[in-house]
Amino acid sequence: MNREEISKLLPHREPMLLVDEVHTEAGECVSRYEVKGDEFFLQGHFPGHPVVPGVVLCEMMGQGAVLLLRDRLDGRTLPMFVGMENVRFKQPVHPGDVVECRSKLLSTRANIVFVQSKATVNGHLCCSAKLSVALIKAE
Repeated sequence: MNREEISKLLPHREPMLLVDEVHTEAGECVSRYEVKGDEFFLQGHFPGHPVVPGVVLCEMMGQGAVLLLRDRLDGRTLPMFVGMENVRFKQPVHPGDVVECRSKLLSTRANIVFVQSKATVNGHLCCSAKLSVALIKAE
């Protein structure tokens, strides 16, 4: 899927849409985002040495993870983070890097979905976490 197709499923819009492309592979959702360097979250983080904030890496993983559930996203459902466990940051991400997020469904309990996600750049682990997402009906 490309950005246009992704924006039909995710409620995120610029500047918060952090997935450029996505596909499934061996039961995992694989999403990618190229850090261009002009993103709002790099302004001031850090001057002369821009680094993608950890919370933004978690958001990238979360948006990719939600696309695992595309059959449950009907345009009236909002995916909302309700938890992040065992978050680990291993390597900084800089402009020009392509972040690849791999997400695997762990379990579902009612409208809460639990996903294991890992973000890498060039095969090197940058961030990992267990994410919890609630699927909420939008009003």
